[in-house]
Amino acid sequence: MKVYIPLDSAAVALGADEVAAAVQAEAARRGVPVEIVRNGSHGMVWLEPLVEVVTGAGRVGFGPMTVADVPGLFGDIAAHPRALGQVAELPWMKGQTRLTFARVGVIDPLSLAEYEAQGGLSGLRRALGMDKAGIVAEVTASGLRGRGGAGFPTGIKWKTVSEAVADRKYIVCNADEGDSATFADRMLMEGDPFTLIEGMIIAGLATGATKGFVYIRSEYPVAIRVMQAACDLARDAGLLGASVMGSGHRFDIEIRVGAGAYVCGEETSLLNSLEGKRGVVRAKPPLPALEGFMGKPTVVNNVISLATVPAIFEKGAAYYKDFGLGRSRGTIPLQIAGNVRFGGLYETAFGLTLGQIVDDIAGGCASGRPVKAVQVGGPLGAYHPRAQFDTPFGYEEFAGQGGLIGHAGLTVFDDSADMLKQARFAMEFCAIESCGKCTPCRIGAVRGTETIDRIAKGDAAAIPLLTDLCNTMKAGSLCALGGFTPYPVMSALTHFPDDFSPMKEAAE
Repeated sequence: MKVYIPLDSAAVALGADEVAAAVQAEAARRGVPVEIVRNGSHGMVWLEPLVEVVTGAGRVGFGPMTVADVPGLFGDIAAHPRALGQVAELPWMKGQTRLTFARVGVIDPLSLAEYEAQGGLSGLRRALGMDKAGIVAEVTASGLRGRGGAGFPTGIKWKTVSEAVADRKYIVCNADEGDSATFADRMLMEGDPFTLIEGMIIAGLATGATKGFVYIRSEYPVAIRVMQAACDLARDAGLLGASVMGSGHRFDIEIRVGAGAYVCGEETSLLNSLEGKRGVVRAKPPLPALEGFMGKPTVVNNVISLATVPAIFEKGAAYYKDFGLGRSRGTIPLQIAGNVRFGGLYETAFGLTLGQIVDDIAGGCASGRPVKAVQVGGPLGAYHPRAQFDTPFGYEEFAGQGGLIGHAGLTVFDDSADMLKQARFAMEFCAIESCGKCTPCRIGAVRGTETIDRIAKGDAAAIPLLTDLCNTMKAGSLCALGGFTPYPVMSALTHFPDDFSPMKEAAE
């Protein structure tokens, strides 16, 4: 009997470890040999822990499982009350275009043999037969942009580092996934770590870098453990070290753990932290691509950006670019959370409307009440009302609506949400998380929180002051923390003015 039970943090939080122990104990009691594979999550969080049993017809899913449901797995599984059928055939899975996450939930994350059997290392083998310029050109032609939030073209960043002259260069993977409602980086590292390693090696080949760092937030203990184990296995197999796959190219990876500062998700703060300094923002220029880690040319890319590279080289830039719309090419892992019926990760091509994502994929609000707003892009993303639900999911399309995609996290709110309180939360969050380097962020967020409190008490004259303050923060902050905080504040004020009305406070 072969059973898949996720080691994914969300599944573990919902009881996956206990279910795994119960399966092992029940098998021993019955004298049934059992192989338990701790895989990644398929992304259907509402069904976690999702247990899969291998049958002659394929992998049959059961979920959400509890310890009490385990004995039924050893009987007539077709009659099991938690039976879902073949996981690959569930509507949530069939509707996706899984390129970056093709193996997540499917394979044993720490089996290099399974990784290779499912297409892994094909991209690296192809890249090893190309020169630096050819690798960079392939990434550029794919249209891949930074999936960490900024959406900067990956090929341009790699080209800058590749052409820079230096005795050492570095690849830094930003795995400091601090935005609320974002978990794609964690899921990828826990469920398919070798694809991130492969992507970083290809980045090293493209730029001449010989050392890579994965900077993981300390709140991700499972991802840290899996990534460290995967690097050790890759080193033993000759993928990392003095000669990648016997090619003569040197590249190795070191795992570093962050101390928990939100601002270290910003690339220059991250670099300071990597160097053992306080995590504060650096002024730019110089750009990290020219003077990054230890003053050397450095590629700083998000987990999903780097983990997508192997698929591009395996299938070709033209294949990848065929997905998407406008300047948003390829696929995007949507992370759906908040007040929704179906929360989780859903990878699809750019271009679905916000309404399709919220109403069709997420299933609307779990409360059964109408959707009031959707925040896209984490705690610094704008709130979008239903009037904007026809907006296609793309970088420029959301910018045109006064928003941003960010790391593609979506948080859904029903009509009971108070948008003034949400705006205040954004300002308070910025005040708490500010590194203190620049005045607009350090002081502006504190004054912003105070100004919203004045509005809440009925001081309508403070609204123009809030608007002016947001404009100052947006234009004057050194990084996106202070610069993007106005997005949730001003979108809440613009689209939900009644929540900022003194009449509302009086009525309550």
